[in-house]
Amino acid sequence: MLKLSRQPYYRWLATTITPGEVVEAYRANALFDAHRDDPEFGHRLLADEARDAGETMSDRVQQRLVQRVRETQARQAPPARSSGARRSLRGRR
Repeated sequence: MLKLSRQPYYRWLATTITPGEVVEAYRANALFDAHRDDPEFGHRLLADEARDAGETMSDRVQQRLVQRVRETQARQAPPARSSGARRSLRGRR
């Protein structure tokens, strides 16, 4: 027994995935695969690679998907200064 409460489980079970969300997931996967193959690609070349893979999309849709991925990666990134050293920003007098 997992000891899950019933109401959230049935609420989750009742939510359906829309066809638009499925298409968006396939497009994002095509962009991710193109980026994984060659991380040096710019956004236009990524869109071309996704189109070659069979996922047609406009440049605006492609930019939105890439921006979402970058935002989630930025949230997961470690802090820029993790050394714990403090730096004084005051000048000497």
